[in-house]
Amino acid sequence: MKRDATIITSDRSPSKSRIKRLATYVFVLPLLLAALDLTGCSVIKTTYKVIKGTVKGTIWVLKGTYQLTKGTTKLVYYIGKYTFEVIRAPLSYPFTHEELETIDGLPAKEAVRQDRVKNSPYTVKGRHYVPMSLAEAERYEETGVASWYGEETRRKADGHMTANGELFKPRAFTAAHKYLPLPTHVLVTNLSNGRSLVVRVNDRGPFPSEHNPHSGKRIIDLSWGAAKKLGFVSQGLARVRVEAIQLRAA
Repeated sequence: MKRDATIITSDRSPSKSRIKRLATYVFVLPLLLAALDLTGCSVIKTTYKVIKGTVKGTIWVLKGTYQLTKGTTKLVYYIGKYTFEVIRAPLSYPFTHEELETIDGLPAKEAVRQDRVKNSPYTVKGRHYVPMSLAEAERYEETGVASWYGEETRRKADGHMTANGELFKPRAFTAAHKYLPLPTHVLVTNLSNGRSLVVRVNDRGPFPSEHNPHSGKRIIDLSWGAAKKLGFVSQGLARVRVEAIQLRAA
């Protein structure tokens, strides 16, 4: 305290302009530090474009730029005119599919904490699922029935997390898949109207329900936002073609 008093009462009194600058630093610097502390990391912003045809390995070269990495809480990237915002969910949030039991032999949330989800085997209601390898995912193409989910989470108080620890946003263009690595990008085409959309696969499902065991035969579960864009929210189901795509920095 004596050192501070000596500075303030020194023979060379500071000018009014200098006092004003010092006051600005006193108030602004803590705000800047607080802002840095809140983010915890830099926000990644990148633009990608879809490559027509197959370029082996390209999608996996982008690892770390379109997925959350250690210490990252948020990233933003663009595919064409669409914005993808990815936010790490607090581990206290429930899963969108609360029946998810284990991942890679660990309790599901512990596997998320250790970042051991990508294509690790997992269990749901005692059933064991083994996701495809990265090489298999690059060649993935399938036609079948799509459903959508997410409306139910909007009626609950807490936020929800996807199977790989991302904040679930019903209006975002995302999807759940039982076997694709997380995250993966796929092109989904509604075969009844020809509409197509690139979605980020970041969750597991759809799984058979107690009331409708056949629901587990659906090949993909789209977010409410993706289903609306593809034009089948009111119908609930649609026949679609799903293709793994290649991305390249634009």
